[in-house]
Amino acid sequence: METIKSLFGWGRRYFSLTLLIVVAYMLFLFVFNDNSMARSIELDRTIDSLRQEIKVSQDSLRYYDNLNRRLSTDPEEMERVAREQYNMNRENEDVYVFK
Repeated sequence: METIKSLFGWGRRYFSLTLLIVVAYMLFLFVFNDNSMARSIELDRTIDSLRQEIKVSQDSLRYYDNLNRRLSTDPEEMERVAREQYNMNRENEDVYVFK
């Protein structure tokens, strides 16, 4: 029994009940809370992936805005798109589609 007291005797000197309560509360905040570190890291990864998705969407939007502007102002561009994407042709013209 005396050896157990001597083993834990040094701990009583350095650790008080208040310190243990504060450490337990901090552990709860950082690990088990809804705003824990693991949740924060997960949300940061989600934010990064959504930012990447926004960047891709903005690039696509710029491409289609540019294409729309060119189609509304340039008849040659309109004809090129109609021929390539919709396989349209002029009269007396044969179109062969290779896939």
